[in-house]
Amino acid sequence: MSNGDSNVRPFVDWNWCNGNLGRFVLVDTRWYLDGSSGKDAYDAGHIPDAVFVDMDQWLSGPASKDAGRNPLPDPEVFAQGMREAGIDDSDIVIAYDDAGGVIAARIVWMLRSTGRMAAVLDGGIASYPGELATEAPQKLEGDFSAQAWPKTLLADISEASSDQYKVMDVRNRDRFEGRQDPIDPRPGHIPGAVNVPCRKNLDPSGRLIPAKRLRENFERAGIVAAGDTIAYCGSGVTACHNLLVMEQLGLGQGRLFVGGWSQYGHATERPVETG
Repeated sequence: MSNGDSNVRPFVDWNWCNGNLGRFVLVDTRWYLDGSSGKDAYDAGHIPDAVFVDMDQWLSGPASKDAGRNPLPDPEVFAQGMREAGIDDSDIVIAYDDAGGVIAARIVWMLRSTGRMAAVLDGGIASYPGELATEAPQKLEGDFSAQAWPKTLLADISEASSDQYKVMDVRNRDRFEGRQDPIDPRPGHIPGAVNVPCRKNLDPSGRLIPAKRLRENFERAGIVAAGDTIAYCGSGVTACHNLLVMEQLGLGQGRLFVGGWSQYGHATERPVETG
């Protein structure tokens, strides 16, 4: 089933979940750049019946200078992770984190890009009104099948460096401008890129700001359609949030430069822009 056949939008709220109980699998994808354990956070308290999917084990391939910190995994590795979480090809997956969805967006983009039904839970774990659980649910193995990553939705370093596309950097402004970068080898951004920070998509509670303001944020950067846009971040995780927001706004599907700055920054032959 293609995304066009699905009535599940890229973001849903807890009211949607309440109205569709029994129709979806809830996935906790908490992950932290500083190396803190998302599994420990899940074990300490998660939304009841949610399963945990580990970013490093199932949603990323081996890190390298040539591929970045979080390249896409082999499709069979991803499929195995989904099966072990009890997910079938036909399931609707609703993913959440504790960061307003900028982490959960990765698995949702991966699922939607391969034709599955998936959405980010708007507001994340904080939007759940009940008591959190500490016991993991028992799930039967799913029948999730491996699908190749769609080339039409991916961009390589050469495409992200060209002037054929509108290139969008979703990192925070200070990292885009090169004022600081705690993790990557060179500060700055790809020359010509525009900055639309993914965290500016959110209000203080971690929910999406109104659609009108979201659209204005993109338009201010010169982005009015996703089809000619490449999004990147540090390593292909939070860039997925902007791609999903554009889809939510009806702007279409953009392309992901999954290697992001962690790949580009190591390519010392390529120029860097600051400010």
